[in-house]
Amino acid sequence: MKALICGVAGQDGSYLAQLLLEKGYEVVGTSRDAMISSFANLDRLGIRRDVFTTSMAINDFRSVLNVVQNIAPDEIYNLAGQTSVGLSFEQPVESMESIAGGTLNMLEVIRFVNRPIRFYNAGSSECFGDTVEVAADEMTPFQPRSPYAVAKASAHWMVRNYREAYGIFACSGILFNHESPLRPERFVTQKIVSAASRIKQGSGEVLVLGNIDIWRDWGWSADYVDAMWRILQQGLPDDFIVATGRTESLEYFVARTFDFFSLNWRDHVEFEKGLFRPSDIRISMANPAKARDYLAWSAQTDVDGVIRKMCEATLEG
Repeated sequence: MKALICGVAGQDGSYLAQLLLEKGYEVVGTSRDAMISSFANLDRLGIRRDVFTTSMAINDFRSVLNVVQNIAPDEIYNLAGQTSVGLSFEQPVESMESIAGGTLNMLEVIRFVNRPIRFYNAGSSECFGDTVEVAADEMTPFQPRSPYAVAKASAHWMVRNYREAYGIFACSGILFNHESPLRPERFVTQKIVSAASRIKQGSGEVLVLGNIDIWRDWGWSADYVDAMWRILQQGLPDDFIVATGRTESLEYFVARTFDFFSLNWRDHVEFEKGLFRPSDIRISMANPAKARDYLAWSAQTDVDGVIRKMCEATLEG
């Protein structure tokens, strides 16, 4: 089996490459410019030499077509495109082009080459908007509240449309928040963990955050890529929520992180209104029962395990 991972350099792409290699796949990964990309996460996992990498611009149809024709993959995992909710408010056009436009290019290429390629699309819990206190399942209506979420919602419906109209084996995994030490510091969880670790070592810095009265379902990236693979092994294509089923506040995440380092977070954290998003989701809750029932998958690491593993990684250097 040969898999093409679009966006292999990221957190999920790197863990997915590791998983597929362990399963005996030939893995090809793409980056916008593979000649200058560092692929540091692949190096960190010790698999850089095992993954063939190539350049591909997902928002360029011809680029996507050339790669798919040359590689001839059995499975394609679309993890590319803009990944930051906050940044999408500053770059809404890029968000729409790379996420929605990129997904459309992938689907059109699969239709054009007319091969039995199985396609996984990275969906997002952001599409649901604020779930209030009702856990979202696969039938919950989308109410996106950011350019990123609007783009993800559009990509989701295109996957559904191509599946129904053209019989393409196309699926979306609607992933709730998932973290790991491979996250860059522009993501708030890694920002918190890294700052707490440095403060413990005597940096004397203050961690500046925005709104911590938000509630999320946090899981572990390496768990979630297993769900991605399982989604493409089903007899029929379908969409699945991937989550732990447990929701905690960002304040909880901050407190438990500082507890790990024997620190009181209130002594080291300040807040800045400028870090608040123009619109944000207060509560995001998930019901992952369908994944459990149909994929035989459930999260192995909850938020406490995520915090512990990310903090331990800072001690390992």
